[in-house]
Amino acid sequence: MQINRLLEIIYILFDKKVATAKELAEHFEVSQRTIYRDVDALSAASIPIYANKGKGGGISLLDNFVIKKSILSKKEQTDILASLQGMKALNVLDVEPVLKKLAAMFDANCSSWIDVDFSHWGSCSDDKEKFNLLKVAIINKNRVEFDYYSSFGEKTERSLEPLKLIFKGQAWYAYGFCTVKSDYRIFKVTRIKNLAILDEKFTRNVPEDIWKESNEVTNKIITLVMRIEKSMAYRVYDEFGQDAITKNADGSFIIRTNLPENEWVYGYILSFGDYGEVLEPVHVKKIIKKKLENSLKKYS
Repeated sequence: MQINRLLEIIYILFDKKVATAKELAEHFEVSQRTIYRDVDALSAASIPIYANKGKGGGISLLDNFVIKKSILSKKEQTDILASLQGMKALNVLDVEPVLKKLAAMFDANCSSWIDVDFSHWGSCSDDKEKFNLLKVAIINKNRVEFDYYSSFGEKTERSLEPLKLIFKGQAWYAYGFCTVKSDYRIFKVTRIKNLAILDEKFTRNVPEDIWKESNEVTNKIITLVMRIEKSMAYRVYDEFGQDAITKNADGSFIIRTNLPENEWVYGYILSFGDYGEVLEPVHVKKIIKKKLENSLKKYS
């Protein structure tokens, strides 16, 4: 298409500064007459391009021309480059060449200002590989299979049409349509094992409100109140917002936060061991007590 050729001519001239009509014609496999028509079209679009014929001549752009003067504001340029830098950090294919071209056209510094490491501290390379596999499956709309372990270590085999990777509550989740449960589900990536991409394709798209569509997160929301000892201060400040924290005179903390009530939240509470105590709701306190009693029986 002509529009693609016109844009690439601009890219080439930014890179080479000067190119002859013959060089461009051979590159695009068109006639020199077509190249000169393209130059006229770009000039008519207020792109400062000009052609000098004869020995030492060629097609070039004005030295001080950058695309920002004719199309995009400085903020729009910055937003575009920032988005592309983010995509590059996520290892999206073929982003870097586009980033370099646009940076040249915007006359901007293309330094890398962002990096993303999906793995948690102490994790192995297997975690990064899972993200790469899920990313490929989401982009190409391939179904995946994996073993999934609940917060209590219960193993199930799942088949998923993956739609999105989500970072929420300081953890990464794979969201999609679980064909085993015939419903939308969210799976914590660290609990996914033996992940494999299948050849089978799907056509399903992301629902408008994924949180309403997922049974994993549409459980009843409770206001959880916990007392956490001062030795857990590092977790308190890492995992809760400042408005959820009240510090007691003895150095301990009262935490008040809203969470969906499910098996995950019970496991999360238990992860504090004897350094945490549920104060409210009373029924959750009873559930935690029962779980601890059941665990204690196993060591009796």
